Amino acid sequence: MPLVAAAVCPHPPLLVPEVAGAAAPELDDLRAACDAAVARLLGSGARSVLVVGADDRSADLDFPFRGSFAPWGVPLEVRLGGLPDDRVGSDRLPLSLLVGAWLLGRRPVTGAGGISWRMKTVGVDEPAETCAARGARLGSDQPWALLVMGDGSACRGEKAPGYADPRATAYDERVARALADADGETLLGLDPDLSAQLKVAGRAPWQVLAGAVRAAGGDWRGELRYHAAPYGVSYFVASWERR
Repeated sequence: MPLVAAAVCPHPPLLVPEVAGAAAPELDDLRAACDAAVARLLGSGARSVLVVGADDRSADLDFPFRGSFAPWGVPLEVRLGGLPDDRVGSDRLPLSLLVGAWLLGRRPVTGAGGISWRMKTVGVDEPAETCAARGARLGSDQPWALLVMGDGSACRGEKAPGYADPRATAYDERVARALADADGETLLGLDPDLSAQLKVAGRAPWQVLAGAVRAAGGDWRGELRYHAAPYGVSYFVASWERR
């Protein structure tokens, strides 16, 4: 069945108000953009949603899913999906998928049958062609959608986690244009070595998205909902849909 929609969101733990504490209002605009993108995704007609985010290695996670923000100072547990006997298939989600599950949990799903959930990690150092091939192999037996989690460069200023790098702005602008235009080929052209130097967490997941859209075919439109670099890290929120 076809891929019908995708959303791109970042995964800073400060996106979660309980983690951000008094600083939570500083990311209100980002939080609202993520909520809007997820709402559009869940309203796309997809009956299955796959969440993809970077981790140390590529893996398919077992349903249902659970994780906690305890490593970031708040014992807030997040669950996505459930079984009658309360078994957990995957525990200790990586940050990318943990924030993805948290975002999905903020939007109750309505309608007959609900939505099924899947989660996959992609190795942060995977080559572009491998990411694209992984995306091309994704699929479902029902209309499905992708929630793609990933941050841009972390080198936007002297107080950024990666300090200031003069290459970061041009890199992030390139990503922003590609997300706005649903331009998967530009995303596939992002250089893994430069991305690593700029501490980009989203490069591999974005290239999985590009591979999935290329394999799905058809004409796609994009909407860039947010692009800014608070705290020296570039965050993007975007929605992609079939025309």
